Amino acid sequence: MSNNMVSVGLSNKHIHLSKEHVEILFGQGHELTPMKDLVQPGQFACEEKVDIVGSKGTLKGVRVLGPARNKTQIEISLTDGFALGVKAPVKNSGDLAGTPGAKIVGPKGEVTIEEGIIVAARHLHMHTTDAEKFGLKDQDIVSIKVEGPRGLIFNNVLVRSGETHALELHVDMEEGNAAGLKNGMMLEVIK
Repeated sequence: MSNNMVSVGLSNKHIHLSKEHVEILFGQGHELTPMKDLVQPGQFACEEKVDIVGSKGTLKGVRVLGPARNKTQIEISLTDGFALGVKAPVKNSGDLAGTPGAKIVGPKGEVTIEEGIIVAARHLHMHTTDAEKFGLKDQDIVSIKVEGPRGLIFNNVLVRSGETHALELHVDMEEGNAAGLKNGMMLEVIK
């Protein structure tokens, strides 16, 4: 086995909320309730869920991920976009310019965002020490090789390296299912 191996984390639809939107949706002074820590340091899945309402349909019970961010961002699959009636572009996290919006409904209120829905581009989180070992740096583009009966190569994988990152490849559920992936499987990084 190559020593250029990384584990994969499959990303299901979820939402990152701004502090302002947390309070509108869940009540004044509400703090997000951690349910499970994620691999990325300081990030967690929350007990809280919301409904996302589009022109064609509603995604019910979308998990909130914490902590609160500067800007609300909804990450969905292409199929979720069809269900909502939105054409969400494949973009890097935080790149929300020109993206569609939707109504978000929580137990205490609702908010409509004008933009913020993306299909997250596949990306590889790395601590700076991991990046050095791999001979990579933040913003590099790599490919990831998947072995097995549904083997393939994921091209155009953005490296996101920093002191607050942990080594993990993120692909969405549709990409993962197409390649027969399961959380934690080890895949090879190709430069």
